[in-house]
Amino acid sequence: MTPAKALAFVERHGVACEASRRGGIPCLVDEIAGEAVRGNWWSHPRRRQIFVATRAVRDSPDVLVCRLVDGKITFVHQRLWPALARTADRFDPARLARLHEVHSASGKHVITQVSYPDWVPADVLATGRKLGKADALAELQILFPK
Repeated sequence: MTPAKALAFVERHGVACEASRRGGIPCLVDEIAGEAVRGNWWSHPRRRQIFVATRAVRDSPDVLVCRLVDGKITFVHQRLWPALARTADRFDPARLARLHEVHSASGKHVITQVSYPDWVPADVLATGRKLGKADALAELQILFPK
């Protein structure tokens, strides 16, 4: 899977987990691998392709990288940000923090965070305020199964 196809996967689904599985929420690593990956994906034969594609998604300005689902890396496409802002009271604010991985001078990977709602553009917050609660929940139905 190319990075563009990985981004299209997240856009199509709206919400996807990077590597974990939770009923009904698609898993990007499994999609890239073409199968359910058991254990650490670094040991999978397609690990390089998985790395490149997941990093492209993580680096996209159109995708919120957070720990929304079970504290695991979760991708939320920007088309759902207004609905997420409207329903933010249903989530632990720490799970809505925007995460960004940076490489430190020592070579370590460091995760930086921007708290919710500091990362949310003003127009997205305004659109979210205008959105009805039922409509927002319907857009995020994957997170709120009946």
